[in-house]
Amino acid sequence: MKEPFKKGTNMKFKIIADSAADLNEFEGIPFASAPLKINTDEKEYIDDANLDVAEMVEDLQNYSGKSRTACPSPSDWKDSFSDAENVFCVSITSALSGSFNSARIAKEDYEEEYPDRHVSVIDSLSAGPELQLIIEKIKEQVNLGKTFDEINKHIAAYKEKTGLIFMLASMKNLANNGRVSPFSAKAAGLLGIRVVGKASDKGDLEPLDKCRGEKKALASITENMRKLGFVGGKVKIGHVCNENAARTLKDLLLSKFENIDIEIYPTRGLCSYYAEKGGLLVGFEKAGAI
Repeated sequence: MKEPFKKGTNMKFKIIADSAADLNEFEGIPFASAPLKINTDEKEYIDDANLDVAEMVEDLQNYSGKSRTACPSPSDWKDSFSDAENVFCVSITSALSGSFNSARIAKEDYEEEYPDRHVSVIDSLSAGPELQLIIEKIKEQVNLGKTFDEINKHIAAYKEKTGLIFMLASMKNLANNGRVSPFSAKAAGLLGIRVVGKASDKGDLEPLDKCRGEKKALASITENMRKLGFVGGKVKIGHVCNENAARTLKDLLLSKFENIDIEIYPTRGLCSYYAEKGGLLVGFEKAGAI
């Protein structure tokens, strides 16, 4: 007997995100995650549902050697497409990873093999919670019955109205992998300094403030969100083994703004690797988000 159609599910559409989206699963639409990897000379950590993130964070804190990340290959992306007719790939910012380029190669191969199918590769210019905002918006548009082209147009506009702000207690892994300068990284962690920054329009990391102590850093996040256009709406707070700070930030935002929908969650492997223990990643909608 054929299973009845369930509202919110459309098998013609599928969303694929690399693991920088911090999602192992996503309800309401076919979804898959393309895992990145974190490697040391001694061990490989695959950023999938089997990864013990807290253990990885602890291991890397005590590891004195070099570590590095590896993005999904084009075949990793393509294998995740299955037989979907319309695929949306959402990647970590291309300024920090080759994942976006891998997804583009997979798109070209898939569309050449199946000329009647379509793949959209979306460079989030961000990481973690901002990817989740984009993914939720894609699902919303699919469930509204929008076409592939209509969804692409809507997401391009929506991306202009979302942002990412972060708080880091350490920038060691970012510096070791050439994502920030060693000079910039030295400040984080010294005498309780927290670095507050944002994902820039180009998708790289832009420091905004250096705060002594977590309390001042959370106040800085709140004020900088306001400056960047936050007046209410969706907020997603990803934390690296620091739920208390995430809850404190939630309470602070609720005291300053109205009509807020806030979700707190623990980051997965890739975001935990770069944000490091104690870090926060905050994705939010700006005024005018649709």
